[in-house]
Amino acid sequence: MTRVIGLTGGIASGKSTVSGMLKKLGACIIDADAIAHELAEPGKAVFEAYLAHFGSGVLTAEGRLDRRAVAEQVFSCPEEKQWMDRTAFPLILAEVRRQLAEAKASGGPLIVLDVPLLFEAGWDSLADESWLVYVPESEQLRRLCLRDNCTAEQALGRIRAQMPLAEKLSRADAAIDNSGTIEATRSIVKDLWKERVHEQFA
Repeated sequence: MTRVIGLTGGIASGKSTVSGMLKKLGACIIDADAIAHELAEPGKAVFEAYLAHFGSGVLTAEGRLDRRAVAEQVFSCPEEKQWMDRTAFPLILAEVRRQLAEAKASGGPLIVLDVPLLFEAGWDSLADESWLVYVPESEQLRRLCLRDNCTAEQALGRIRAQMPLAEKLSRADAAIDNSGTIEATRSIVKDLWKERVHEQFA
């Protein structure tokens, strides 16, 4: 039976880097962010829901969703974030479930559910175990400001909108410290792969 890992991490913690490492090792990746992006394309379900709720102010000049404008709306108002969770998550979850069933039917050593809000959304129930990629909040803040060219206040608001790191650590079955070198992170990932996959097929 194929093992399913729920991979998560706070914003700008390096979860995508770890996901890429697991893919190179042979894991099948189901990327919730990629699914969300696809459903946010013009004419798709999430796009239409956001347009109806927020209006044309969240569209670019080309008529696509302006993700930064949406983020500003959502992270500045708890009620808007609650609306987004109620609206977008079920649409994304349906596609995640479809891809998960397809991946299980295909076999393979490991399926990775790459989900930023794995615990917040309750999607860890879809996995056999959960892995958390993390860095200290100060490093998370620094990386986010550089990555998104935002202010420290904006970045902190986005970090604090997620579940506290201490709670995520308490819920995760494995923790991957990504505050060191890329080689150090790769070593942790390889050790986890050997332990989980070799155990599965021993």
